[in-house]
Amino acid sequence: MIHEGRIALFRFPQTDQATGKLRPALVLRKLPGPYDDWLICIISSQLSQAIPDVDEVINKKDADFHATGLKTDSVIRTSRLAVVESGVLLGAVGEISSDRLSRIKSKLANWIKNA
Repeated sequence: MIHEGRIALFRFPQTDQATGKLRPALVLRKLPGPYDDWLICIISSQLSQAIPDVDEVINKKDADFHATGLKTDSVIRTSRLAVVESGVLLGAVGEISSDRLSRIKSKLANWIKNA
């Protein structure tokens, strides 16, 4: 079942619309309305791509890392968003803590508000 804070697999498209590779994505929020659409963001192992004060780095030493199902230190790229129907999310691998989810949502809101 898909819910906020869950990490699911998704073929995240490239910015040129080319088909992307299967990668983990964080489920941020269900969109309002009658459809089963969700706001998600990509997760990458390329830590150098992290944008300070926007993206969130999660390390193996973090208390909630084991529950994520991720294999290595990763960056939750809130700067790479998509809206998708739940049916295209290909299963869950884990989830982040509610504290981390709240922090990510706050960073995203601040980034949008202050941009």
